[in-house]
Amino acid sequence: MFPTKQAYWVVVVLILILIFVSCILPRSDDSRAILLPVLDDPTVSFTIWFQVGSQNDPSGKEGLAALTGSLISSGATEVNDYKEILEKLYPLASEYSVHVDKEMTTLNGRSHIENLQEYFALLTDAYLRPDFNEGDFKRLKNDQLNYLEKTLRYASDEELCKEVLSEIIFTGTPYRHPVQGTVAGLQSITLDDVRSFYERFYIRGNARVALGGGYPSWLVERFEKTLEDLPSGQVNEESTVKPTQAEGRSVVLVQKDNADASISFGFPISVRRGERDFYALWIANSWLGEHRNSSGRLYNLIRGERGMNYGNYSYIEAFPQGGSRFMPPVNVARKQQMFQVWIRTLPNSQAQFALRAAVRQLVELIEKGMNATEFELTRDFLSKYYLHFAETTQMRLGYAVDDVFYGISGEGHLARFSEMMNSISLDEVNRALKKYLQHENMTITIITGEVKLLAEALREDLPSPVKYGIPKPVDVLEEDKLIETYPLKVRSVRIVPVEEIFEN
Repeated sequence: MFPTKQAYWVVVVLILILIFVSCILPRSDDSRAILLPVLDDPTVSFTIWFQVGSQNDPSGKEGLAALTGSLISSGATEVNDYKEILEKLYPLASEYSVHVDKEMTTLNGRSHIENLQEYFALLTDAYLRPDFNEGDFKRLKNDQLNYLEKTLRYASDEELCKEVLSEIIFTGTPYRHPVQGTVAGLQSITLDDVRSFYERFYIRGNARVALGGGYPSWLVERFEKTLEDLPSGQVNEESTVKPTQAEGRSVVLVQKDNADASISFGFPISVRRGERDFYALWIANSWLGEHRNSSGRLYNLIRGERGMNYGNYSYIEAFPQGGSRFMPPVNVARKQQMFQVWIRTLPNSQAQFALRAAVRQLVELIEKGMNATEFELTRDFLSKYYLHFAETTQMRLGYAVDDVFYGISGEGHLARFSEMMNSISLDEVNRALKKYLQHENMTITIITGEVKLLAEALREDLPSPVKYGIPKPVDVLEEDKLIETYPLKVRSVRIVPVEEIFEN
């Protein structure tokens, strides 16, 4: 018996309802896909997130995670050599690249929807069928060594200073060495090491896919299904990162001939993104030294009022490659963070004064807290400024991945940031300052060409008067008198030649 016309349409309607409900219901916990649909975006953004990073480098093979990632994104596959990959990507106006951090490796790409089929094949080949050939291995290993031995040591004093600070603070933990590794570690890595690392960590249980933009519905299942083609293996155990707190204020001077002074100082903090205290602390930190913002107190104290350098900033989260970016980076999520002040390069003769000024300002902020006017102005600024954190689909997708790392539910960190700016009180900010920040125990790193003079000045806590080429306001000169003799109370000073940095 054939169904009646009325019964037929009832069935059709039920099917349509089931399809609709399946689209609006949240995906099950078994899903390995993170989705950010943007219907009016004609491009598709891809991320493949592997829960592996430099913290997984074997001892004596530091740099292996970064090198493996580079070979996946900048090397041949079993289908195409690297030159052929570039030639095929060029007419698609598309690319993909890898980012390796302490705990995360992300392969990111973007393509116009009209080129989706061709691009998807190239992208998935990269992480499913890497060739790991000798030529690519030598090329990329040499690039990584050059970065450590030449670029980081001799062409980027500010990044060098920050990496030395991180190395010291995280000594004895998996975060200790730079993501790029150490010289000795890289030199010991073989192609077999790379293959073994891939087989151990690039497994389906460690991987998730993320899609953003105007992607078609069929792509979700197809992208997620690629994870089944990854090697099987044992999922990573949760790592433990417990840095040892410094005792007093200790200084490491990196001796580098003819170098001006670059300064960083800081200490580990336990607050993490997603917690209410994190957003309270962000308000105080923004007032103190929001990255690349000329309204920060450190910026105005050292550059604006005294013209000593280019900029001065502070951070409560990892912010690598700060000299080349304006907004906070994504996919550098970490279980353990540190508070850090970055004093950009200035004359050696002004280094001790600038350090004193920054430490003194930090002490005042912790002890006195923010006042109502500072709080309201900073909170109002951040309630709009955060909109610039993720202006593209790819950046928003990066935040969506980070939300999963931090376990931030609901609409995620960016939405929570906005909510917190409207609800956090001044008392909460000042309580967070006292709870998470301190000034008695910190590590200070300085790249300098005047090691002996600076070491003596710091050990003896000698006065550090400054001279200006142009007249300064009376209030600045009066404050200078307080800064130039402010007691730093340095407990120890150690000198390290730049040639030894990141050697082992």
